[in-house]
Amino acid sequence: MQKVCCFGELLLRFSPQLNGEWINKAYMPVFIGGAELNVATALANWNVPVQYTTILPENALAEEIKRDVATKGIDTSRIPAFGDRIGTYYLPQGADLKNAGVIYDRAHSSFYNLAPGKVDWDAILEGVSWFHFSAISPALNLDVVDACEEVLKIARSKGITISVDLNYRAKLWKYGKTPVEIMPRLAQYCDVIMGNIWAANWLLDIPLSPSINPDSTQEEYLAHSIATAQTIQERFPQCKVVAHTFRFDAPPTGILYYTTLFTQGQQYVSPTFTTDVVVDKVGSGDCFMGGLIYGLYNQHSPQTVINYAAAAAFGKLNEYGDATKQGIADVEKTLAKFTL
Repeated sequence: MQKVCCFGELLLRFSPQLNGEWINKAYMPVFIGGAELNVATALANWNVPVQYTTILPENALAEEIKRDVATKGIDTSRIPAFGDRIGTYYLPQGADLKNAGVIYDRAHSSFYNLAPGKVDWDAILEGVSWFHFSAISPALNLDVVDACEEVLKIARSKGITISVDLNYRAKLWKYGKTPVEIMPRLAQYCDVIMGNIWAANWLLDIPLSPSINPDSTQEEYLAHSIATAQTIQERFPQCKVVAHTFRFDAPPTGILYYTTLFTQGQQYVSPTFTTDVVVDKVGSGDCFMGGLIYGLYNQHSPQTVINYAAAAAFGKLNEYGDATKQGIADVEKTLAKFTL
């Protein structure tokens, strides 16, 4: 079977306990992560042949990381090596990546030094039928944007399915360009676009109705999801599938979650998932993206695709760390609880 290639920056996540606990205990957990690696890990769990492509330096730490990733069933043989360092970020335990407390240390990492002409994309894409990336990569600098477009053009010429996650990281867009100046240039190549109605507005300049507010009903959100998806497909005719997530805090510590998939003029809606406790918010969206690719890659029905992806993402909220450890049976068990 042909492989899915997940492309993006591998990051080390340092996860301190605040209020001085990480100092007092001289202890800070470290996770190997990155949005696209999280997607690759989920796909490997679900028996989809997958490779992960990033840029790493040539050093012992990078070799240990590649060996660890490979133990998860992910092909790491196509990771170019150049540059001097691995990107990192710091996120307090229990916090969300959108939280203002996240601290990035990614400038001048090996991936940051990516530019057109530095990677043999034909070799990277050999035997690949699906290429996945996210909006995190083009948030770094214009050279990375140009390199992303370079590989997307080659993938498109080979008939490879292309998907993008509209991850928005405000703290990364610091090189003089706004997301809406960059992302439409890359979205034009994509067959599958995943995000939410707010990310579509921020990154693709898709209109967001002023009537949408924290007090909007689920029916209003779902109606807007259709409008957003239709506009995306009008502006980017290559796009065949649009998926949206809706995740809301349920005080004091819970989550309310549901998702949509729009294809061939019809919207499909997942069950609504709720929980009173969240273990770790990091990686839930990546798990959803993995579920989406898993279902589409296996040519499942649209309703089956969105149900599985939503259940997988919801299940990730109860796991500690960046990437999911759920198997197919675990996801199906979660889904069964909310579809009785």
